[in-house]
Amino acid sequence: MLNIAFHPKYQLSLPDKHRFPMEKYDLLPKQLMYDGTCIQEDFFIPKPIDLSIIERVHEPEYIKKLRTLTLNKSEARKIGFPLSKELVEREIIITGGTIQGSMKAFETGIAMNIAGGTHHAFKGHGEAFCLLNDQAIAAQYLLDKKLVDRILIVDLDVHQGNGTAEIFQSNPNVFTFSMHGQKNYPFHKEQSDLDIALEDDCNDADFLRILKKVLPDLIAKTRPDFIFYLCGVDVLKTDKLGRLGLTVAGCKQRDVFVLELCKKNNIPVQCSMGGGYSKEIKVIVDAHANTFRAAKHIFD
Repeated sequence: MLNIAFHPKYQLSLPDKHRFPMEKYDLLPKQLMYDGTCIQEDFFIPKPIDLSIIERVHEPEYIKKLRTLTLNKSEARKIGFPLSKELVEREIIITGGTIQGSMKAFETGIAMNIAGGTHHAFKGHGEAFCLLNDQAIAAQYLLDKKLVDRILIVDLDVHQGNGTAEIFQSNPNVFTFSMHGQKNYPFHKEQSDLDIALEDDCNDADFLRILKKVLPDLIAKTRPDFIFYLCGVDVLKTDKLGRLGLTVAGCKQRDVFVLELCKKNNIPVQCSMGGGYSKEIKVIVDAHANTFRAAKHIFD
């Protein structure tokens, strides 16, 4: 079982200029059901989580501003989406999906979230379509519950996980690894425990060569009890906001390699989808669907 978090509220109604990034959240589960990758039993509807769990990672004053919709214009502009009660509720539900999926991963080895990967959310502010850092909150939750001692966050989105790096910069129990485009947003990078910045147009062969050289040794060195994998598909050459050069096939090979390592080392893994902004929505959906197809093949 893949333990896939999905809620109808993932698909948020937004003005036209913001609508495109949201379309995939409706289309992806439909595609997975249509092509037989998943069955209805693979999905679960996440529940909102208590604010005290969120405040273990995010500053209470920031959470208060989100809930009361009182961010100032500058703070709201950084987020990129029009701030609304529905948007904040959506982020809380997504975070619940990542936490609840993480718990399920202890039983089956893997959990997926149709959304999430909101790695640009810092302790005290959000930016770049990210309000709450779902994987950071879930990682802290597992530590607080004493379910794990050591966590590895593998962030292979095209953009550096700057919020995640800032949140865990002084936490020895969480190792943050970000492999991203050197010249992509954010233009000021935070310092992860390990950052690998890639040149523009980095192709399948170079990307996979670097990843295969680094990740097995990193797992052996850090010996994590749990892995969070942010598997954004904005690494594609077709991506409007990315500058790398991967193909859809290369992106799938990336996912297969990461998930096979988790399976081989018997480390539970939670996957959040992250970004994807190719011009054609079918390319985005297919690339994301490949992550689930890989998981199905490896863990079923």
